Amino acid sequence: MTEKYVLDFAQLRMHDVEKVGGKNASLGEMISQLTEKGVRVPGGFATSAEAYRIFLAQSGLAERIDTILSTLDVDDVKQLAVVGKQIRDWIMATPLPAQLELEMAEHYANLGDDVTVAVRSSATAEDLPDASFAGQQETFLNIVGYQNVVDAMKQVFASLYNDRAIAYRVHKGFDHKIVALSAGIQRMVRSDKGAAGVLFTIDTESGFDQVVFVTASYGLGETVVQGAVNPDEFFVHKPTLAAGRPAIVRRHLGGKALKMEFDVESVAGKSVKTVAVSKEDRHQFSITDAEVEELARYAVIIEQHYGRPMDVEWGRDGIDGKLYILQARPETVKSQEFGSDKLTKFRMLETSRIMTEGRAIGQKIGQGKVRIIRDVSEMDRVQAGDVLVSDMTDPDWEPVMKRAAAIVTNRGGRTCHAAIIARELGIPAVVGCGDATQMLREGDEVTVSCSEGDAGFVYEGLLKFERLDVALQTLPAAPVKIMMNVGNPELAFDFCQLPNEGVGLARLEFIINRMIGIHPKALLAYPNLAEPLKSQVEERIAGYRSAIDFYIDKIAEGIATLGAAFYPKKVIVRLSDFKSNEYANLLGGAEYEPHEENPMIGFRGAARYVDKSFRDCFELECRAVKKVRDVMGLTNIEVMIPFVRTLKEAECVIELLERNGLKRGENGLRVIMMCEIPANAVLAEQFLQYFDGFSIGSNDMTQLTLGIDRDSGGPVSTSFDERNEAVKAMLSMSIKACRKLGKYVGICGQGPSDHPDFAQWLVEEGIETISLNPDTVIETWLFLARGGKAE
Repeated sequence: MTEKYVLDFAQLRMHDVEKVGGKNASLGEMISQLTEKGVRVPGGFATSAEAYRIFLAQSGLAERIDTILSTLDVDDVKQLAVVGKQIRDWIMATPLPAQLELEMAEHYANLGDDVTVAVRSSATAEDLPDASFAGQQETFLNIVGYQNVVDAMKQVFASLYNDRAIAYRVHKGFDHKIVALSAGIQRMVRSDKGAAGVLFTIDTESGFDQVVFVTASYGLGETVVQGAVNPDEFFVHKPTLAAGRPAIVRRHLGGKALKMEFDVESVAGKSVKTVAVSKEDRHQFSITDAEVEELARYAVIIEQHYGRPMDVEWGRDGIDGKLYILQARPETVKSQEFGSDKLTKFRMLETSRIMTEGRAIGQKIGQGKVRIIRDVSEMDRVQAGDVLVSDMTDPDWEPVMKRAAAIVTNRGGRTCHAAIIARELGIPAVVGCGDATQMLREGDEVTVSCSEGDAGFVYEGLLKFERLDVALQTLPAAPVKIMMNVGNPELAFDFCQLPNEGVGLARLEFIINRMIGIHPKALLAYPNLAEPLKSQVEERIAGYRSAIDFYIDKIAEGIATLGAAFYPKKVIVRLSDFKSNEYANLLGGAEYEPHEENPMIGFRGAARYVDKSFRDCFELECRAVKKVRDVMGLTNIEVMIPFVRTLKEAECVIELLERNGLKRGENGLRVIMMCEIPANAVLAEQFLQYFDGFSIGSNDMTQLTLGIDRDSGGPVSTSFDERNEAVKAMLSMSIKACRKLGKYVGICGQGPSDHPDFAQWLVEEGIETISLNPDTVIETWLFLARGGKAE
């Protein structure tokens, strides 16, 4: 019996990779195995690799291709372009074998009358766990009619020899002759009228495997993959999702300035156009929370079936409103790094003027001379070690991208082409800057930092930075529980991979400053604000139901990200401890804050919470914590109250927390008091009647014990030392009181991070936990494990 050249997706499984390529085998696997589990995948059929080989065998085509490639230098960009075009022209001029044409017609007719399809490529060596051919070949959308399908299929065959694909195979050591192509013909999902995007079953930057990362934008998904838009982004916590609770721990509203639609007036195979998205739609998320969670459930099912982290494309049909999985392949970069015995970290040692900023890719630092590239014809100007700057990149650029020390683009999100290739090449990239090609000048020397969280910065000049290689497998046991101080939720998925017992201090003010940036009073007063403040607030709260919901939800997202990253370990969240001058710096803040000569010992901490002028703001913080603990179920979140001056303040704060649904002991809640005022140590046992323990703040305790403003410079600043005997006496009293009453006692101040010998003294005093800055965890851990002795 003659081998079939065309196979229905439902007949295919993953073991058919050599027959129909990774992408089509994966589609068949999902349709045949995951449909009954609820994963929705549109059907279709695939041509076989043998059909492709028979096609190439005609007219001596294969021999001609081998001959021309044998003399090619792929690093010669101009020669590569000429050779690639010649091969593609030969393929387009070659007719299909008769049997293939006959089977194609039959399968297309079985889909229905003039069904609209997508014609995609699937290489027999693509989507392997250690290499990704994804996006190298062409995809043709909205194809109607048999002859148009055939034309599109031949263009797919030709795309196996586009410039990027040829260069990639050479650099990865794949023989051109052993890579064959299968064309997948799949029913169209009308995401042109809906939304589409890419999701990963891990965090693409840190490799953290307990979240699903979803990107979404309006229209066809090509805009997301290409980097033409900055999409919406969502992180979904897998354990929370499995528990049936609201599981989105973080959202980012993308710009979504453009969307790709079908153009019925265009020729088949090129039937798309890019149009602007209305301001109203840009200021809304492109998919609902329920849709994000449905996609995340699909992702988890797919990941569990394949047994490895996955990279998945999806679309929402704008006609039937349903979500569909379009393809799935192994994630090939971060999944190979996560959980290893070695961590490599980069850290800036100095900063300068920020010339532009965008989304950080790669968590590394690179530097060099700016090379602004407008189109493919200028690519050969990029030299080894340059910083490649462009509006966006596309697959044809890859041969020179590997030369760059870093990549910077105007457009794109964390799943765009530039981001994917930068991760694969191991270089930092800052994408979606908006103005990189305007703000950076040709030949400028710059430092590109992706080591500071979600935001990536391009600094002026060649700045000092360091690379830290941390070996984890050799760490001995520590004599005390070591926790971490984590301010920035954007770094939580990375920091949680360090050895730790949880988070001893998460600062709410960092979340408010970075993720919100607006004074809570201004949000409470909205919409009755004067211009231009009203318009500035409206711009920031876009995508959320109301100004108040924005404040609560963004705080909740920051807390939930930390809770999810370290789950089920404890995360102690200190409620806001802004000073009046810091609150005044928030948008609208100057109108609501008093002027104080010394804000450091002024209107801050518990005194704010209990004051009528701030109580409504404090209640919003409580609502955010309650949402994370009681609605999302992240009960590893605990609460810390800062700067409690008097027993009366302690009593009032506990009453306020209870009134707002945060009662000690309820749903396992512990309320910790920041012990940072001499009065806290002197009356420790009385303060502890209201709280479940102390977390010592050594900075303020030193300031108030020695009478030295911790922010001051000059001669007196040299006497500021947490190891002073008077300070130690205060801390010793506090620790002993907690131990006597069986209460928690830890320290989250700067002292142990700066002075390992101070950390050793705290261990000897009986401290329960020491919370350190992440960059000092390993060093202090080793020092304490050696009993306070240097190496």
